[in-house]
Amino acid sequence: MAAMTKALPRRLVGLASLRAVSTSSMDALPKRVKIVEVGPRDGLQNEKNIVSTPLKIKLIDMLSEAGLSVIEATSFVSPKWVPQMADHAEVLKGIQKFPGITYPVLTPNLKGFEAAVAAGAKEVAIFGAASELFTKKNINCSMEESFQRFDAILKAAQSANISVRGYVSCVLGCPYEGKISPAKVAEEVPPAALAVHCHDTYGQALANTLMALQMGVSVVDSSVAGLGGCPYAQGASGNLATEDLVYMLEGLGIHTGVNLQKLLEAGNFICQALNRKTSSKVAQATCKL
Repeated sequence: MAAMTKALPRRLVGLASLRAVSTSSMDALPKRVKIVEVGPRDGLQNEKNIVSTPLKIKLIDMLSEAGLSVIEATSFVSPKWVPQMADHAEVLKGIQKFPGITYPVLTPNLKGFEAAVAAGAKEVAIFGAASELFTKKNINCSMEESFQRFDAILKAAQSANISVRGYVSCVLGCPYEGKISPAKVAEEVPPAALAVHCHDTYGQALANTLMALQMGVSVVDSSVAGLGGCPYAQGASGNLATEDLVYMLEGLGIHTGVNLQKLLEAGNFICQALNRKTSSKVAQATCKL
């Protein structure tokens, strides 16, 4: 076999190698990916103009109709820090609760957790960072203090039978501290228990997500129309566009359960309401067609 390979023209050898690598990469990909839609929360939280409650509710309902199984609805943070999320209770109570779809909400502390549960939340998300400076700017405490806050929420959630999702920001780098040591981030959990949340600051969100899928991750955060950007991470552009993610996954033969056409309609709806262009390349291409 080795002798036969040497006899092949160089171009054919390269093609054979490419196919082998491609097949190997495809084998490593998950058969199904769960998309966590963060547009209504992470996508809208940094909007300068207040988005009306009915508009937020309409967006979430359209995303539900598109078949997304997890939609992060809002954030129970202080209106003083994030005015855009001041209507959190009204939004959570006003949306249609589709069977089989979960609507987690962000809760920075025990007070926010209690308010979320009172408004009907069945799943919450807590958020810390692998960076001391980012933690200070994002939630106004040290990393150690953030763990103490999480402990209180976790105990309360366990008592109330509420599911908890944990965010760790800056795992691959911090806008304030620069590179983050992998040893500072490493968690003793299997890849199947992890999710990836990429911003598209350098235009690498899809590529980074694909690499994560090849490494065993099968849960991906994204935002309709690529909305978003962290108010505490200067230069961080929008999230990975859900439309682009779904398009890529469908092309790879990976099941998502999402109706791309209805997703595009939801993206078009919110972009028109915000009077802005979509950041989704798929949506842009579809408009041209």
